[in-house]
Amino acid sequence: MTASTADVLAVIALLPHRFPMLLVDRVIDIVPGKSATGIKAVTINEPFFAGHFPGRPIMPGVLIVEALAQTAGVLAIHSAGGAGSGKLVYFMAIENARFRVPVEPGCLMELKVEVVQDRGRIAKFAGRAEVNGKLVAEANFTAMIADPPT
Repeated sequence: MTASTADVLAVIALLPHRFPMLLVDRVIDIVPGKSATGIKAVTINEPFFAGHFPGRPIMPGVLIVEALAQTAGVLAIHSAGGAGSGKLVYFMAIENARFRVPVEPGCLMELKVEVVQDRGRIAKFAGRAEVNGKLVAEANFTAMIADPPT
């Protein structure tokens, strides 16, 4: 991984999530302690499309917010020392979530997160999900960086 990007293997090294809950395919830009942009290729093979909704597949909004949070997790762990640290990032709060446009199979979603406030182990983020440069969802959220369980 370079200082400014993370392919899927680097993302897997930083996050504990695995299929089907890993929702970030790569990170194309990381500015440590400041911001990151992740990519999620939304495919018809996603398991949630079987039930959300048959005949009109739409990515659940809660999973879009989760993808934003995972991108923030990559940023937080990368900024705190990177892979191998065992650190985890836990959601603490989600605020002002708004869903503007449905996300369908075939979309390439950009997940843009920036640090709004950093207090060491607790950070606040602003996130925006875009498809083709168009805002599809946004949310503010708080997360805590925790040491690995002993």
